[in-house]
Amino acid sequence: MPSPYRGRTTVPLRRATDRPAARRGRDRRAVVLQAPPGRPSIAGDGAPRVAVVGGGLAGLAATTALAERGVRVTVHEREPHLGGRLAGWPVTLADGSAVTMSRGFHAFFRQYYNLRGLLRRVDGSLGMLSKLPDYPLEHGGGARDGFARVPRTPPWNALGFTLLSPTFSWSGLLRMAPSAALPLLDVRVPEVFARLDGVSAADFLDRVRFPEAARHLAFRVFSRSFFADPEELSAAELALMFHIYFLGSSEGLLFDVVNEPFPTALWEPLEKYLRGHGAEFRTGVAVESVSPTASGAYEVRSADGGVERFDAVVLALDTAGLRRVAAGSPDLGDTGWRERIARLRTAPPFLVSRLWLDRPVRPDRPGFLGTSGYGPLDNVSVLERWEGEAARWARRTGGSVVELHAYAVPHGADRDAVRRRLLAELRRLWPETRRARVVDAVHEWRADCPLFAVGSFESRPPVRTPDPGVVLAGDCVRVDLPVALMERAVTTGFLAANALLARWGVRGQTLWTVPRAGRSAVLRALAASAG
Repeated sequence: MPSPYRGRTTVPLRRATDRPAARRGRDRRAVVLQAPPGRPSIAGDGAPRVAVVGGGLAGLAATTALAERGVRVTVHEREPHLGGRLAGWPVTLADGSAVTMSRGFHAFFRQYYNLRGLLRRVDGSLGMLSKLPDYPLEHGGGARDGFARVPRTPPWNALGFTLLSPTFSWSGLLRMAPSAALPLLDVRVPEVFARLDGVSAADFLDRVRFPEAARHLAFRVFSRSFFADPEELSAAELALMFHIYFLGSSEGLLFDVVNEPFPTALWEPLEKYLRGHGAEFRTGVAVESVSPTASGAYEVRSADGGVERFDAVVLALDTAGLRRVAAGSPDLGDTGWRERIARLRTAPPFLVSRLWLDRPVRPDRPGFLGTSGYGPLDNVSVLERWEGEAARWARRTGGSVVELHAYAVPHGADRDAVRRRLLAELRRLWPETRRARVVDAVHEWRADCPLFAVGSFESRPPVRTPDPGVVLAGDCVRVDLPVALMERAVTTGFLAANALLARWGVRGQTLWTVPRAGRSAVLRALAASAG
């Protein structure tokens, strides 16, 4: 798919009209993608009206780029709160405490240039984020890895991790098949999907003869962050992840976290900012259909029976929501487009269990720990290490707030049994929790993340649709840029806004990505030799 950008350079942004949507971190090879030129904004009562359907990261990014340039935006969100998969909502604990629940821990990596640029709208210093000192990984067999001591600049980061990790032995390294791993040295989008999308991540690692212990501790932990087991995940997505977070970027694998619950830290200030730019918000009502009119406008119908006309529409929905709206909009797009949407799949269910304990975990326990070999337990967070609300509860009660994640739970699994197993594995992992009483627990089961299955890339719908006034955004949408997870959602939101702004002759949002090819000419040549 052709790039919507006219040129690429690596110089810092200087245009005031671009606003701080993205800012390069420490990586001097990060790539800036200039949007097509145009006037800086639309002014006056004749400004177009746009419906943004979905109030998550993708929808809010699109709203930001449009509203800042004078477009009249109305955000439709079916939930009563903004944020999508990063939303938060109030709950009252058994001890009477008012706290905020969410869908769990999220890592804000320093490679997330466009996401961090979105957050700079409300705090240019990103004061809502705090750094975690390490990203430790622990296996049930006793092996443990971390990234605080690993160099950040490729290829020394890969070499340093290999030398420092207890999971790599000389015998294991000698058994590897280096030629099979060559595609990792020069990951480009979409070329990497042409090469590896037809292979599962597990099969690819088999070809490489990657050491079993290192596979479990590193690649399995990372692949399950896509909410899928390596047997189902496309090897191209695994290679892209390796490029973004490791061999293609010198930002490192450490990350930041929000230091207050998502609504307080992110969405309330961003909503205030967007309202100041004229955006309107309608929450608690789902959109059912979008219908093109003879005049070129679009009618948006809500579940409460309301119908409103807009000049353009951004569909920034999760996989199931996009399928539902497309199925309910038979006049939108064409048959091939609706079939592509119908083929989108949702990843298996996952569980977030947040426990309020009556005593603290050991003070040396990390704020976040990735795990493997502990049954369904994929990671553990100690919220009072980094979130203010949890820290205040812990100080007041003398307890701890611990969160457990289980990704890619098999369909049909006994959910009560999975919850009990998570608690049992926590007690095996951290023995001091065996004596702790659970003051309260909140369990969130969800199954709404996209599945990046083997062979699925080519059929994913892109940002642009057959209707010029309708665009897509979200992490289930195809984008030919090296982005993933939250950064993919935000980037597609900005791209969707740019596509509409270009129709009206308005300059869109400048974006950043990690380098779009391998960093070393020698390594790129080796990768090319793999065919």
